[in-house]
Amino acid sequence: MVASHSKVVTVFGSSRPRAGEADYEEARALGTALARHGLTVCTGGYGGVMEAASRGAKETGGRTLGVTAEFFRSRTNAWVDEEVRVGTWQERLFELIRRGDAYVACKGGTGTLVELAVVWEMLNKAVMKGKPFVVLGDFWQPILDRVREVELGRPSSWGEANNRLIHTAPTPADAARYLAEQLVVR
Repeated sequence: MVASHSKVVTVFGSSRPRAGEADYEEARALGTALARHGLTVCTGGYGGVMEAASRGAKETGGRTLGVTAEFFRSRTNAWVDEEVRVGTWQERLFELIRRGDAYVACKGGTGTLVELAVVWEMLNKAVMKGKPFVVLGDFWQPILDRVREVELGRPSSWGEANNRLIHTAPTPADAARYLAEQLVVR
């Protein structure tokens, strides 16, 4: 079991993938890799990518948190050690962000897009101190590139104009290794 004082990585992603599907197995491998680096996995606590990342961590002896909301009226997945229950969708989003020492955005839909955008904006505007943020694979790359067209190349006091705030990792192992390295120096 990972010590309760370990760094927490919040993983965002779709609730739709099922065991055996590529996106599920990628998130499961991510949870495994994060746990092997001694990192606690925090997710939204439900199915799909959230379940897979939690499952990978638990199968490796890691610790998991799930932040759930009354709003969804769904059960927490079986791989969550500790559930943090809040009332609304908005409270859940900000609790997931608050709990994270770092973040990973996996492939997802509009909910994941909102999570990615809110964390990125909070980092960009220094609403929260700099924390490592990774997107897994190339799914989000077209969105990152389009947004960066506006931010980059223009003088600004904001973060993204001066430094890439989101790191792209091609594999779960690369994502976990990058985050572990970043979190050691913080």
